[in-house]
Amino acid sequence: MSQPHRTIAVILSGCGVQDGSEIHEAVLTLLALDRAGASYQCLAPNIPQTRVVNHATGAEVSGETRNVLQESARIARGQILDIAQAQPADYAAMIFPGGFGAALNLSDFGSKQDQCQVEPSVLEFAEVMAASGKPAGFICIAPALIPRIYGSGIKLTIGNDPDTAQTLEKMGVVHVECPVTNCIVDKQRKVVSTPAYMLAQSIQEAAAGIEQLVQKVLALC
Repeated sequence: MSQPHRTIAVILSGCGVQDGSEIHEAVLTLLALDRAGASYQCLAPNIPQTRVVNHATGAEVSGETRNVLQESARIARGQILDIAQAQPADYAAMIFPGGFGAALNLSDFGSKQDQCQVEPSVLEFAEVMAASGKPAGFICIAPALIPRIYGSGIKLTIGNDPDTAQTLEKMGVVHVECPVTNCIVDKQRKVVSTPAYMLAQSIQEAAAGIEQLVQKVLALC
């Protein structure tokens, strides 16, 4: 039997913290993987963004549409695949950078909170990865996807925001407070999470936790 490729799937949600992937978190993830000698492949759903935000003003732009896959390709320098066409068997682990796109495009957590669902193509890929026992990392607000992928009882962190933590606990998970420079590991489910810009006051702080997360995910492979 052939062994699965030792490639890490990095799932993006657009390009920009307010309506897609948090760019620092995404790039820091790719950098940490590359520094560790791991190969990676960026994936994203081929769907319209839930909203478009002018990042210079923070205002939502009415009447404008963008595609999550096309916007994510900006971060991936064009080297990206539609997650609906990706084969979980080709990947050793998956990592989800944060940014509000994780709560808008990869799921509807941003609007439906504890009643949220994960976007179907993302859920299908992630559930197969989880069922195969492959490790996963979730950064910033991306841990909001974890209950819908793994079910109840799993340990995770989004830092120390009490309202978000309470919402996640209503979804059946165990929230553990965590400093920005560290991460939480659920060893049984092989799931790692770190707060990043849920807490980070600088790119250096975000990088410290993301480096930890990447190292833990690779060690679990």
